[in-house]
Formats: sequence, C-alpha cells, structure tokens
Amino acid sequence: MMQIEHGGALHRAVAQFGGTPSEWIDLSTGINPELFPLPDISPETWNRLPDQTLLDTAIEAAQRYYGACDKAFIVAAPGTQALIQILPELINVGEVAILGPTYQEHELSFKDAGWRVSHCAGIEEIPESAKVAVIVNPNNPDGRIVPAKILIDLVKEMHSRGGFLIVDEAFADPHPECSVASHAGMAGLFVLKSFGKFFGLGGLRLGFALTTEENAKKIKLKLGPWAVSGPALVIATHAFSDAALLRDYTSRLKIRRKLLADVFAQSQLTEVGGTMLFSLVRFTEGHRLHDKLCEQHVLTRKFSYAPQWLRFGLPLDKSAAERLHKRLAFALRAVQS
Repeated sequence: MMQIEHGGALHRAVAQFGGTPSEWIDLSTGINPELFPLPDISPETWNRLPDQTLLDTAIEAAQRYYGACDKAFIVAAPGTQALIQILPELINVGEVAILGPTYQEHELSFKDAGWRVSHCAGIEEIPESAKVAVIVNPNNPDGRIVPAKILIDLVKEMHSRGGFLIVDEAFADPHPECSVASHAGMAGLFVLKSFGKFFGLGGLRLGFALTTEENAKKIKLKLGPWAVSGPALVIATHAFSDAALLRDYTSRLKIRRKLLADVFAQSQLTEVGGTMLFSLVRFTEGHRLHDKLCEQHVLTRKFSYAPQWLRFGLPLDKSAAERLHKRLAFALRAVQS
C-alpha cells in the first residue's frame, strides 16, 4: 500500500521537535483556522438518532448553498474521505485518469479497488482507455482551476465511455465561479463537497456528493443508515442558511489570506499557487526549510514528489501572522547560513 503524508499531524511534530501544541503555529492543512459560529444544539439532538427531517432540512440547505438544480441528488457523508473510498466501487474496475499532482487519496482508493491509474498533467492527456477521470478543482496543492465548460464537455465524454467524471470541489466554497455544482444531476458527473475546510470544522467530518438519483442510491446503500450525526446536520443547516454570518465570515477569510501573502512578500518567498484557504510556495531547499520551521514550532506541508514546494495554511489573525513572519525569518536565516 502506498504511504501518504497528510497535514494535521501536529502531535507527531511536537514529539519530534518539542514544545506544546499551544506553542505551535499549525499551517499544515487547508482548513480555515476560524470556526464558523455554532448554533445552539438541543439535548434531544445529541440523545436521539438523526431522523429524516434533520437530514432533509440539511440537504435542502446544501442544495441552495451550492447552487445545485432540482435534478441533483445530494448525499451527506461522514467526510468526503468516505465518498472517495466508495466511488471506485460503483462501476466495474478499469482505468482511471487523475489530473495531478493532486490529493493522493483518490489514487490510493482506486488502486485499493483494483483500478489501473494513469497520471495526467492536463485534460488533453486523459487516455481514451480511461472510463473514469478525477479532477480536484481548485486543485490541491497548486490551486489550478479547470474552467467549468471544459469540465462539462469532459463529463459528456466520460459518460459516452460508460464511465464518469469526479470533480472534487473541497476548496471551491470561496471560489464559486469555478464550481460545476449547478450541473449536478447530469449523467456521468459526481461533485464532491467538503464541509469542514471552508467552515473551519474539519473535526466534524462532513461531506456531500452531488450526483444523479441512481448514483445517490448506490452511495447511500454503501454508507448505511445514520451516516451523519444529528449535531453535524444541525450545524450544516445553520452554516448554509445564515447569509449575514456567511458574508462576515468570508470577509475575514479574505483578510486572513492577505495577511499570509504579505508575510511571503516581506520574506521574499515566491508564491506559485494556492486558493483562498492555502498558499503554495517554491523554495529550493523546501524540505530543509520545513524542518527549520518545525524547529521554530511552525508546521507546514511538504511533498515528497516536489521537494521545492511547501504549502502554508492561513494564520488566524494579525498576531499569528506577525509570529509567523518572525519565525519564518529565523528559519530562512538558518537555511541560508
């Protein structure tokens, strides 16, 4: 089985480099560091199994929020990771084309299910033999965006082969212009949505698949009953539905992203990609800088396949950005000395 490095392994970094978790600046994930304001949750919601009304209300709110049309069927899941592991099992094994480099769990799930994997740097490289294609849009880690029109044309092509296109929109919430959610429900298209990243609630483990009625039934069957907790459904309905809170929350995200860009400009580091939720930086000795930052108790995301890249998540506020600037400057001096 292929080994995959993920962000978020703060306790492992603490064990290796010392300090306490509260002393670290953890920028290793693309999760918004600010939690979306949470609603009051009744004791009954915690005590009872999630009923159909709770689920239906959350799905209706998700449909409005994502701009999905009436023909789209939406499945709630305990995180998009659960969906990623299910999708390879929905049709007979064959060849899958993955536009990369990208989030590696897609490849792992297809390989574990017995699929042949073709790596493609662009749409034009997708082989005619592939019956499934996977595109993360915006891409993790470089933020590449494939225009919606090209994706919809590809959906039709994959469907004509008896397959489908998976568009993973885990980071698309602050980039709605790139989403194909409004096309969900057309044959041959799966749209995956992560709730935790934009709303800063990765620990909630909630995601959605937007697809056809037939495929939605297949996914629900594999997930089983009560796939998502009642509190998660209440929180999602609240987050999707409060327009004023969403506006304020998004405005703070934009400020946070500018704080990060300013840190790089002051440090003369080159941003080569990213989204509103993270930035990708190129540095010749990326792995060494990663370790020096760890010594300063700053955790970033490094990549075995691209040692010149480091991905930085967002600092929470101006104070965190100032601490990052100081620690980054110290780490850069240590690398260059």
